[in-house]
Amino acid sequence: MIKLLRQFHRLWYLFWIVFFFALFYPLYYITSRNEKYYGILNVCRKLNSFLCSCFSGVFFSFSYEEKLDHNQTYIYCANHSSNLDIMVFCIMGHGKYHFMGKDELLNNPVLGIFFKTIDISVNRDSKISAFRAFKKAGENLEKGMSLVIFPEGKIDVHYPPKLGEFKNGPFRLAIDKNIPLVPVSITNIWKINWDDGTQYGSKPGICDIYVHKPIITTGLVANDADILKEQVFKLIDSKLVK
Repeated sequence: MIKLLRQFHRLWYLFWIVFFFALFYPLYYITSRNEKYYGILNVCRKLNSFLCSCFSGVFFSFSYEEKLDHNQTYIYCANHSSNLDIMVFCIMGHGKYHFMGKDELLNNPVLGIFFKTIDISVNRDSKISAFRAFKKAGENLEKGMSLVIFPEGKIDVHYPPKLGEFKNGPFRLAIDKNIPLVPVSITNIWKINWDDGTQYGSKPGICDIYVHKPIITTGLVANDADILKEQVFKLIDSKLVK
């Protein structure tokens, strides 16, 4: 019975995603055509995500170790265990920010419009694609657009999920562009909805997110990227529900 209810909730949740995306689509189409409207686009993403959250009964509780400066450009690094992780940052984000994600999202019926415009897609099996993606991300950071990235590069196949090995890209980028890096622990979201919910369904509940204080990269050099990566890994892992 519980499995049936969880699958019903998943369908209920997907209904509201599709409904509100269709409602916001004209605004998304207009604001994604020009970079100067990206701030408005992200306000729409925030409102869209908030409405989906309310109607599906999935809520997000944020704990900040230190108040973030909304005028500062950051690179946000988080663990990845659910499709809901994107919604987390749409609600949390401010101003101009963008995501980096796998190139399969270009064909996603909901996310495709964003990964063809404001967000960046990358084929992680291609060094050329990764180079181009991080080059574009660096250019966006210089324009004041914060970057949201999941350094594991994918959702772990284990259930319950384990924090996977991090890619080097975001840490090298943070050092190269001298951008503060914010580790984010999305602690228990997998209990609400793991991956896309197909296997275990989903349920209403509260997802806890712990936002660590920014790590300043001033003074770091390229050779410090591995140390920075390990530091961020340990911080994120320290708050996850096992």
